[in-house]
Amino acid sequence: MEQKDELRVTLVQTELLWQLPEANRTLLAEKLRPLAGHTDLIILPEMFTTCFMMNPEDHAEPMESETLAWMRAQAAALNAAVCGSVAMQDGDAYINRMLLVSPAGEVQFYDKSHLFRMGNEHQHYRAGTERVIFEYAGWRILPTICYDLRFPVFMRCQNDYDLAICVANWPAPRRAPWRTLLQARAIENQCYMLGVNRIGEDGVGLQYSGDSLAVNFKGELLLDKPQGESFVTTVCLHLDEVQQFREVFPAWQDADSFSLKIGR
Repeated sequence: MEQKDELRVTLVQTELLWQLPEANRTLLAEKLRPLAGHTDLIILPEMFTTCFMMNPEDHAEPMESETLAWMRAQAAALNAAVCGSVAMQDGDAYINRMLLVSPAGEVQFYDKSHLFRMGNEHQHYRAGTERVIFEYAGWRILPTICYDLRFPVFMRCQNDYDLAICVANWPAPRRAPWRTLLQARAIENQCYMLGVNRIGEDGVGLQYSGDSLAVNFKGELLLDKPQGESFVTTVCLHLDEVQQFREVFPAWQDADSFSLKIGR
C-alpha cells in the first residue's frame, strides 16, 4: 500500500457479549458498516469476539478461523485495515494474538508478551516471545495488548515506530493508571499512542469504563470521551508532524541503549 502521510484511524469502544463470537462479529459489523471509504485503520478491543476469558479451550480459534475470515471480509469491504486481539490456539498452546488485516487480506500478528498474572492469564495462555513492529501505509506501528502497557522497557521506542496501539479489557477500578500510562508512553516515546478499551460488564462481573484515548507525541489528548460511552470515532494522525517533532526535540538521541530479551 502507498504511504499515507495522514492516517485516519477509527477507535471502536463498545460493550462485548460474553463468549459469543458470532454475536460479537455481527454487533461489530453493524458498527463498522458506515465507515466504508472514511477510514484507513480500525481498532477493536482485546479479545473482541469473546471478552477477556480464562477458558480458551472452549473458544480459542485456529489462525485460519471464522474470525480471521470475518476480518478479511470487513477490511476488503471497508477498504481499511482491521486490528484487534483474539484468543487463538497454536498446537497445544493458547495465545492472546493481535491481528492486523489489510484491505488486500495480508495479515500481521503479535502475541501478547506480558500475561496478566493477577487474572491467572499466565496459567492459561502462552506468552509471546517477540516484540513486533507492524508496517502499514508507510507507518511503523508497535502493537501491544493490555498489561503490556505497564512495561516501558518493552515499549521503549528506539526510533523504530511512529504509532503505538494498545487494545485492552482494562477494568474500571484501574482507569487512572490506564489513562496515565497511555499519556506517559506517548511522551517518553515521542509517538502517537492509541488505547482502545471496552465498556460494560463481563461474565465474571468486572466493570469497564472504556476511557479509550488518542494521544499525540506531546502527550496531548486528541480523543477523550466520557467514561462508559459507546462510540466509533475517527482521528487523523500526521506522519510529518511526529517526524518533525522528533527532529526539533530529539530526546530519543539521548535515550539509554539496551538489548531487549523477551521471555520470562
